[in-house]
Amino acid sequence: MNKRRKLVVALGAGALTAPFASFAQQQGKLWRIGVLWENEPSYYAQHIDAFKAGMRDLGYTEGRDYAIEQRSAQTDLARLPALMADLLALKVDVVVSSGTPSAVAAHNASRAIPILVVTAGDPVGSGLAASLRRPGGNVTGLTGLSTDLTTKRLDLLRRIVPGMRRVAFFYNPANANETLSLRQFESDCGELQLKSIRAPARQRTEIAEAFNTLQRENAQGMIVSNSGSSNAWRASIIEHAAKHRLPVIYGRSSMVESGGLISYATDNIDLYRRAAAYADKIFKGAKPGDLPIEQPLKFEFVLNLTTAKALGIKFPNEIMVLATKVIE
Repeated sequence: MNKRRKLVVALGAGALTAPFASFAQQQGKLWRIGVLWENEPSYYAQHIDAFKAGMRDLGYTEGRDYAIEQRSAQTDLARLPALMADLLALKVDVVVSSGTPSAVAAHNASRAIPILVVTAGDPVGSGLAASLRRPGGNVTGLTGLSTDLTTKRLDLLRRIVPGMRRVAFFYNPANANETLSLRQFESDCGELQLKSIRAPARQRTEIAEAFNTLQRENAQGMIVSNSGSSNAWRASIIEHAAKHRLPVIYGRSSMVESGGLISYATDNIDLYRRAAAYADKIFKGAKPGDLPIEQPLKFEFVLNLTTAKALGIKFPNEIMVLATKVIE
């Protein structure tokens, strides 16, 4: 992990989180917040609730002080530019993006409107910001560190599958952040003298062929990133992993709750609640480029004992004690 990625941004944290309950009422304006989802809106119910809770903590009341306009690509990332254009036509004051593809679409559409990223994996590597400390443009918010977490997931998978020499990475080539994560994965495999195997899928219909490739390549384990498309396809991915008896580590805890083996991920609910502080700061006149992009404070490591038993895997004690949740 390089120095840029290790940076934990604390600068201005107190100012970002300090309540200012009377501000919205004093301004007498209804702020319009555009939200650009990549997945089905139902998936983000807890996320938007967390954001609204953060707004309440800062003294904002929905409907009186702000209104939210949501648009969803329904996992079809090609729709994002048109959906962003729709939000711009509504003259929203800020756009909240749900991941790297939506952030890139928003950034490509406007370099003026404030864009608040919440779970973008690598804002600097994706070209959204000059640096985490000083983003510089119209993008700020929080990063999900998904590129960095690829290294952590590979380490955990190796500890759970001793002797693993051939490992795969499942990704959507249409997602710029997953391409960055793939690059990190292949670099890590090279350093560890592991055989890296690509398992791309742009559509749900390509999942079966991806797993057939893994079988031909004799993959012994796999990493699935935390993208919206992977989550939308989780039932199919988990079903194929079980069919091929392949140990998989996922980038979202929801995958393990649905029957996957293990996951290591940021606590996205916490990130969305913290995102409200950025909206508050922008409403008060702060420039996005001057607000440091913060990193996650909470992580989730989830194990599924039922799936492990079906695969003949016994989690080492050193792994068990690290788990934040164990599904029996």
